[in-house]
Order: sequence, then structure tokens, then C-alpha cells
Amino acid sequence: MSDIAGTLEVVKDAGALAARAAEIIAGRVKTAKWPYRIVLSGGSTPRATYQRLAERKDLDWSCAELFFGDERFVPTDHPDSNYRMVRESLLAGGTVMPRKLLAIPTDGTPQSAADRYDEILRQQYGAGSLEPGVPLFHLTLLGLGDDGHTASLLPGQPVLKERTRWAAVVPEGRENQRITLTYPALNSSALILFLVSGAAKRDALAQARGGALPAGALRPQGEVLWLVDEAAAGEQDQGYGF
Repeated sequence: MSDIAGTLEVVKDAGALAARAAEIIAGRVKTAKWPYRIVLSGGSTPRATYQRLAERKDLDWSCAELFFGDERFVPTDHPDSNYRMVRESLLAGGTVMPRKLLAIPTDGTPQSAADRYDEILRQQYGAGSLEPGVPLFHLTLLGLGDDGHTASLLPGQPVLKERTRWAAVVPEGRENQRITLTYPALNSSALILFLVSGAAKRDALAQARGGALPAGALRPQGEVLWLVDEAAAGEQDQGYGF
């Protein structure tokens, strides 16, 4: 398992962060083998990254299978839907045409939707249990909340103790119920790329990289890269060269 502190790469501001994240993702997609499974994150910082990727004409996405790290249990056209955000940014220009787009269901009940996504993940993986050295995901994008949550692994919620399911309901902690990937699923990643922007995230970043908070409890199989802007980095050591 990887050290959650990983590698820290600091860029000037949110715009530079989006550009660098798009560069990293594009580099991975260019050399990807089929199938290449990517977990998408919600939020404003990923949106800017997705918009940059959508502008590129040099990428072949036909090997990519796109998943979601979490989703609010709202209709797909709701303003808070991560699926809608991805559709309006990454997929808007018609240049990003993935092999599969596997959104988290938001019909039926939250539990039935989580059950269906859990089964989708196992089908795409080709097995009912995760094996060391065989990652479920090749590239996982994650954000970091002020309270240290990532995906919808919210502080104090029962989902933090889930070790069997790969997708689970988060019934409390926010206005809308959510469905999130769990620690076992997220840990089965060849590369986790955290995108962190803004001074409000500074304390959470330091604590998470130190192993605290929900985000700090991740123990990924593969690499961890924290891509952060100067406002979020503060006085932390600024390592480069990823």
C-alpha cells in the first residue's frame, strides 16, 4: 500500500492546477491500454480540468471507461448532479468519446442505486473480489473538502467503516443523500490524483497527508499525487518532478 502523503506538486493558482491536471490525464490516456478505467470527481476544480480536456483534439478516448467517485441522489438534470457537470464540461464538445460512461444511478431508492453501481463495478472488474496488483481503477481523481472528506466519505458516517461493498449510500451529513465509492474501491487504484485548491483547504491538506481525516485513511495500491495550488499548499514542502 502507498503512503497517503504521496508526492506533492504545487502550481501557482487554480488555473494552473486545471492545466496541469489536464496534462497529466492526457498523458495517461495517450499511453493507455484497453480498457483504461478512470474515476471522475465532482466540484469546480475538476470542471475546469474537464473543460481543458474537451478542447484537445489529439486524444483518443476509445479505450477509456469513465466512472464516478460519488453522486448526489438527485435527477441527472439537477444543478448539483456530478453527471450533469461532466456532461456539460468534459463531454460538451463532442471530442471526448469514451468507450463507456458509467454514471451512478439516481433512480429508484438510494440503496437500490448503490446496489446496482456496486454490481456494475464488479462486472467491469471481472471478479467479485479485489486482487492485489490488479487495480479496479487506473486513474482516480479526487477532491478534498474543508472537513477532510473525499468522494462522499464524510466525517462520522457509517460508510467510513465499510470494507465489503464497493459503492454505498451516505444517508446523512449533507442536504442530499449520496452514493459514494468506498475505501476498498478507491484503494484499488493505480494512481490517485488529488486536486486541491484554495487557502480554505490548507489545514485539511496537511492533516490528510499526515494520515488523518477521511481522506487520510486511504491506503492506495498505487501512486498518490497531490496536485495543489500555492494557496492550499501554504508552508508545506513543495515537491516537484512527477
